[in-house]
Amino acid sequence: MSARLRDEIEAKRAKLQELKQARLARQRQDSERRAGTPVKSPTQTDVNALLNSILGPDDLTPRSPELTPASSVPGTPSLGHPDLPGPSSLRVSGRVSRISSTGSDRASLGATLVQSATEIVVDRPMTPRFTPDLIDIQQELFDLPQRERVTYNKEIQTADLESDTGAASDEDTREPTIREREITADPERTLERLEEESAILDREIEEEIRGLLTEEERTSILAAPEFLDFVEQSSKIVQRALNDNYDYIRDYTSGMETGGDDSEGKRVKRVCSFWDERYCKNRTITDVDWSPKFPELSLASYNKNAAAVNEPDGIVAVWNLHLLERPEFVFHSQSDVLSVTFSPFHANLVFGGTYSGQILLWDTRSKHLPVLKTPLSAAGHTHPVYAMQMVGTQNAHNLITSSTDGMVCSWLVDMLAQPQETLELVHAGHNKTGEVAITTLDFPDNETTAFWVGTEEGNVYQANRHDRAGAKAGLNQYDVYKGHSGPVMGLNFHPLIGPVDFSDLFLTCSVDWTVKLWRSKSLAKPSTSTQTISPIYSFDEADDYVYDVKWHPAHPAVFASVDGSGKFDLWNLNADTEVPVVSTTVSAEHALNKVQWDRKDGRRAILGGSEGRLYIYDIGDMAIPRETEWNDMQKTIAGLVGGQTSGVEVDSSRVLANGR
Repeated sequence: MSARLRDEIEAKRAKLQELKQARLARQRQDSERRAGTPVKSPTQTDVNALLNSILGPDDLTPRSPELTPASSVPGTPSLGHPDLPGPSSLRVSGRVSRISSTGSDRASLGATLVQSATEIVVDRPMTPRFTPDLIDIQQELFDLPQRERVTYNKEIQTADLESDTGAASDEDTREPTIREREITADPERTLERLEEESAILDREIEEEIRGLLTEEERTSILAAPEFLDFVEQSSKIVQRALNDNYDYIRDYTSGMETGGDDSEGKRVKRVCSFWDERYCKNRTITDVDWSPKFPELSLASYNKNAAAVNEPDGIVAVWNLHLLERPEFVFHSQSDVLSVTFSPFHANLVFGGTYSGQILLWDTRSKHLPVLKTPLSAAGHTHPVYAMQMVGTQNAHNLITSSTDGMVCSWLVDMLAQPQETLELVHAGHNKTGEVAITTLDFPDNETTAFWVGTEEGNVYQANRHDRAGAKAGLNQYDVYKGHSGPVMGLNFHPLIGPVDFSDLFLTCSVDWTVKLWRSKSLAKPSTSTQTISPIYSFDEADDYVYDVKWHPAHPAVFASVDGSGKFDLWNLNADTEVPVVSTTVSAEHALNKVQWDRKDGRRAILGGSEGRLYIYDIGDMAIPRETEWNDMQKTIAGLVGGQTSGVEVDSSRVLANGR
């Protein structure tokens, strides 16, 4: 322990020394920059040194008159080179060869000059002339790296232990002995002293790091977009790792399962809940969805926060099961987001319908704002969009949206400037206005033309996007699914799974505290007169508004409902049709608005609360159907249909679902 602490202390000392040197160098550079003193570059220094070596330190001192005579009269004799005419006998380069003896040449040159000047010009005074003492020299201005020569000696490739042992100094051998004696004498005190020294070094290193940057530089770095993106991404990675609930100390040799009990898999368990005060405070969840590609990602839309004027009215948050403290992505909207869905064909795209009627498209690869949005014009929606669904295939799909003014629009995902198709649903039987106020919408599996809508008046209608055999595009005026006494809040068709086809069954829920089971009328036999269709069965167990209902994606007889009392009810029609098999109070003080099963295996359900909190629940083994569940479901539906006492005519061919 003490040896490790000593090593850490030595490393910290070295780091502290390095930081101090860096700080001193930075201070020196700052002082020079403030003083304005020019700092000579290495190139200029080398040039000055070269000139000094060539010209000499005394190149500007006057020479002796005897050695450097000069005359102002033209025709002065040449200096040592009588064969070159002109006023000066120096060559163009201005250099005098020094191959021979320098002293003798200089003496003879001076004598010649004096003698020539005396003989030719005797009445003119001699004026001293400065003659530089130049020599030829070669010097490299930069150093080329020497090529390394690698030589090999044929020797024995073993270490000489005796030489290594002998090279060690007495001090090196004495120091560990002293340390061992100190540790042996009082190990606790030694450890305390080392820990104190390590803490002091930590503080000094922190102070040195702070001193390296000025306040302005620190502020600019913290405000840089690159730094903020780095902190955002790296902190997400750290939080995902910290939220991992894996038991790292599990003992696999004992053969015992830790953390389990007998009721495991037979009850509903809360996995986690998502809530962030910054984004979710004073907001209500309006819609939820699961990612089609990443089972750990879920989606929630929120309405406005009336207490925060400067925040966006609508929020869409993508939550991660491995990141509980904050959302993975946050998208903004200028209006309350009432409906939201992941694109089943593009995992990065998120669509939202708003209170203003706009359809927004966000991309997880982009920032907070939508990448595409519909214009606020009469060509699209001008009323709140409470329902949307993606229909079609990978290569040919459309986004179908509906608003409370009876308008149904079909959009191409890459062009939201105007809808590809518009359809206005009107009903002649309405008193004041013919439009149908749509609150919910759903398509049966493998159906892209016919769909069913729930309305504010409590009725359910069937409609067609295009003309088909025996039916025109628009609302079916003759078939009225009448059973609710209040607005229909949710509508969901049975998924097309298993050996038996139950895709003609659908569930609805309403503010009249009931959930109702319906069978859709066959599209092959359109009605020619008004006909009222009653529900097969009504589930009256709820004590408040029932806000949403969803069939299980894997079990044919299981569905879930949420209500205004904060209850999450799980039904199994093969087990009981009177009461839910499991009823869980999620939030006793707040309502639950939405429910959605995960798309992988249906083990988890996501619940949206009116207080802005998102809940994840696991239903365990109840999500796994037995092989006989489909046959049992046939018998259950047959019993429900046979028990009807109303005088409504029922098609006998649809009593049992057809086998595929």
